Amino acid sequence: MQHNMRQISPAALTSPNSPLFLSPAPRIRTLVSIKFRIRGFRVYIFAAFRTLNILAGVCDIASVAASMSSHIVGYPRVGAKRELKFALESFWDGKSSAEELQKVASDLRVSIWKQMADVGIKYIPSNTFSFYDQVLDTTSMLGAVPSRYGWKGGEIGFEVYFSMARGNASVPAMEMTKWFDTNYHYIVPELGPDVEFFYGSHKAVQEYKEAKALGVDTIPVLVGPVSYLLLSKRAKEVEKSFSLLSLIDKILPIYKKVVAELKAAGASWIQFDEPSLVMDLDSHQLDAFTHAYKELESSVSGLNALIETYFADLTAEAYSTVTALKGVTAIGFDLVRGPKTLDLIRNGFPPGKHLFAGVVDGRNIWVNDLEASLSTLKALEVVVPKDKLVVSTSCSLLHTAVDLVNENMLDGELKSWLAFAAQKLLEVNVLAKTLSGQKDEAFFSANAAALASRRSSPRVTNEAVQKAVRTAALKESDHHRTTVVTARLEAQQEKLNLPILPTTTIGSFPQTAGLRKVRREYKAGKKVSISEEEYVETIKSEIAEVIKIQEELGIDVLVHGEPERNDMVEYFGEQLSGFAFTENGWVQSYGSRCVKPPIIYGDVSRPKPMTVFWSTLAQSMTKRPVKGMLTGPVTILNWAFVRNDQPRHETCYQIALAMKEEVEDLEKAGIKVIQIDEAALREGLPLRKSEQAFYLEWAVHSFRITNSAVEDATQIHTHMCYSNFNEIMGAIKDMDADVVTIENSRSKQKLLSVFREGVKYEAGIGPGVYDIHSPRVPSTREIAERIEAMLAVLDAKNMWINPDCGLKTRKYSEIMPALTNMVAAAKLVTHLHVRTSSHTDSGSPIPSWELGHGVGLLSRRAEQSRGHHVRLVSQSSDYLPPLAVEG
Repeated sequence: MQHNMRQISPAALTSPNSPLFLSPAPRIRTLVSIKFRIRGFRVYIFAAFRTLNILAGVCDIASVAASMSSHIVGYPRVGAKRELKFALESFWDGKSSAEELQKVASDLRVSIWKQMADVGIKYIPSNTFSFYDQVLDTTSMLGAVPSRYGWKGGEIGFEVYFSMARGNASVPAMEMTKWFDTNYHYIVPELGPDVEFFYGSHKAVQEYKEAKALGVDTIPVLVGPVSYLLLSKRAKEVEKSFSLLSLIDKILPIYKKVVAELKAAGASWIQFDEPSLVMDLDSHQLDAFTHAYKELESSVSGLNALIETYFADLTAEAYSTVTALKGVTAIGFDLVRGPKTLDLIRNGFPPGKHLFAGVVDGRNIWVNDLEASLSTLKALEVVVPKDKLVVSTSCSLLHTAVDLVNENMLDGELKSWLAFAAQKLLEVNVLAKTLSGQKDEAFFSANAAALASRRSSPRVTNEAVQKAVRTAALKESDHHRTTVVTARLEAQQEKLNLPILPTTTIGSFPQTAGLRKVRREYKAGKKVSISEEEYVETIKSEIAEVIKIQEELGIDVLVHGEPERNDMVEYFGEQLSGFAFTENGWVQSYGSRCVKPPIIYGDVSRPKPMTVFWSTLAQSMTKRPVKGMLTGPVTILNWAFVRNDQPRHETCYQIALAMKEEVEDLEKAGIKVIQIDEAALREGLPLRKSEQAFYLEWAVHSFRITNSAVEDATQIHTHMCYSNFNEIMGAIKDMDADVVTIENSRSKQKLLSVFREGVKYEAGIGPGVYDIHSPRVPSTREIAERIEAMLAVLDAKNMWINPDCGLKTRKYSEIMPALTNMVAAAKLVTHLHVRTSSHTDSGSPIPSWELGHGVGLLSRRAEQSRGHHVRLVSQSSDYLPPLAVEG
């Protein structure tokens, strides 16, 4: 109704969930079409009425709808059935055209806008759709393309865009890291003093116009200029002293152009996402916000400018800064993860500005406690006039599943406790209706019944598990390995007999379409097409093939490839009590990568062993050690939709006790190396420093619970994914794992800086030597040079050689040459290292140029001998071993 012509379907008047709902009459007798004007705008209403004298009621409904203030920060873009994922992968594989990809994207955008409009959302966002990531979209908008991608100007197309995201045959991708404390990833901008900015992408304006053509007036959303710079990194070779915020006056002209074009297109609102405001910011950083929006003030004049914050509370200083920003007419707050901000609001909110109250959780899937949210909103009405108060989500719904209507396997009770993105639209709208004086008593009653059902359900509480968490079993003193790591590594080496720079992979191997089909049919219970015996034989055959591949490649510590697993969290959750799973509850992690988080609804325990059968089967196929592969308790917690009726650390301790039983069973079964992945440990770190110590304390403790009872000779590995680890190295040391493998390659080996600064780490460490999130295959020389750079700060006797992450998302045609090159590089550098050591011991050090000559020789011979076993010989000696080289 606001600023645009709206067409209202019959369902809008007949659905109980509609903001225009009329209680149905006992019998529908007449179908009428009514056309009239409200405030100069034509409104078409088609509805079934019992009598024609309902016209006055329709006018009242229209008036209520116009007065409601509801807003959505952002919405999932991947599609209810992962339509975007499949379209992207088809395009990347060359199976579909750019036009076909654009058509899928356009259909998704249109369906999302129409869905929000049909529900009755007043402030509908646009430009929240992305083919990969909203920060990368902003980099494109600003034309901040690193020179290596060869962009020559003009509108940035798919070739340059996806090269930045994924790399290509000649250059690697840009760094990827976690979006604040979520499992979403963004592409990190690379900036420096010499970067020139150009208006490189008109996407924001194009999508606004696209929605407007449909009759939907949206709020275009931009990543705010200050958050964009704070989320960036200095480009290679840029001095550490360079301030990224010094670029603010170079990017603001682009923002001004975008705003001007949006105004010209008819936009009346614009949303700047500035989530960095919830961080611990110093005065210089806060001053950057003041400066930026003062510079934008004249550009946004005539518009309503909304600053959206989310994920945590604001500090008093940040609150004072954002509420005083020039040209800003509205501010959004996350009141779910930032409830303390309420106190700041109560102490004063600038008159005349809109307050967008994020009371519906955008990061979890539990139904909203409507009465509690209404109480919060009523409290805000004391400070903010009703016409300036807008009901909103706490953050973008990007972080939750799409639509509960697609879930047919969840039982009715559990389903009544849940709300996915589509249902959260209804919750936002019903709260807005209530504020406008139209409380939906039936909706509120159903909500109260669902909350009561969850509180009283016997499936939620297991007294034995609760007691285990409460008792002395969780005393911290009971969960330390009694021997120091250096002594343990010696005991492990006696048993494992590994070479210097041992090679391994992180866990998973590629999963073919055929393998996924077999697993899917077996899981669905289609025993007609595949019996249990056939399923086991299929998985056994796949494991045998993966073992054979690794042995032929010369990898030292093997994995079984995880063919039986759909997801590293879901696989375990399916075998633990207290978990539930969806069919289509997909959430975007990055690009086309989607995850399906389990739902932890109750107390967690392990009914029986989960991995012992497959691990022992794999170990029986080889004399080399095969890692038992587990997901750690902190990662299971952080990659799940977690119950919100008890503290997160209590749930984590429950998971830790269950995984402890699994670790001990693996050890009893003869598994000598056990990997307990904590890929998401850093991800869960609170954004505010004052809350970080407590989190790290219980997170590290949870990990130690899992393996504190194993023997010294049992080697415990852990793995961590993309994030900034330097600030938690102390916690990583406290985890007391024997070996930690960690992302390193895409971040330009930024991790190594912590060791250059003198951090002493005596356990084994495997900084990833190549990026598996890109299809690009690195050369042997490239990997060898990375290893040499690592050895400048790491002790060779503690270092491992491995990829950055698991190989599940890659193809065999990509991983085979990459792993071949990785092993070849490890053998080359090992041999060079041994020779260097022997020369050094004899007082005759090998010249550094000769080390470089060895790597260069390997690269040149590899180009001539792709896929063949060759003997590399220097001009002076025959010291290099036979290597299978793939350049």
